Amino acid sequence: MAKYGVIVGSTRKNSYSLGVAEALVAGLPADAEVTYLDIAKLPLYNQDYDEASPVEYTEFRDAVKAQDAFIIVTPEHNRSVPAALKNALDVASRPWGQSVWAGKPVLPASQSISGIAGVAAHHVLRNSLDFLDMKIMHQPELFIGNTAELADENGKITNEGTKEFLANVAGQFAEFAKN
Repeated sequence: MAKYGVIVGSTRKNSYSLGVAEALVAGLPADAEVTYLDIAKLPLYNQDYDEASPVEYTEFRDAVKAQDAFIIVTPEHNRSVPAALKNALDVASRPWGQSVWAGKPVLPASQSISGIAGVAAHHVLRNSLDFLDMKIMHQPELFIGNTAELADENGKITNEGTKEFLANVAGQFAEFAKN
């Protein structure tokens, strides 16, 4: 049984990113153990904390370390990833030389209410994941555009074609993560 960590870059209630993440999780194997890691309450990363990290840092790093693979879904904020997501990546990559991300398979996805689907955020995210030495599933690229038209008022994906596509990609990711 594989352990999948899910990180949603949006901390907004009923976010479309959460809806995309849930649609991906629906395609994982039935015996998958899925943990959504909360990034909303992580204090901003500060190198001064490397000697004596806040408990939130330690708990988050331990949660990351316990996962076999990750699904990360981000919205686009000003042509980049949200601050909360970047902070989470930084917290678990420090202190220097003690990153808990290295070698873990990851499926990155972006979404946007616009037609450009968070492409810029997706590339910013991939750059960080690559530097963190994660094993990125590059294809198919998950740029999900016009999410407001694909989801209900609670952010849940309702478009059947999109749900099927995301579930199929998650199945591909499960195979990718085994290797």
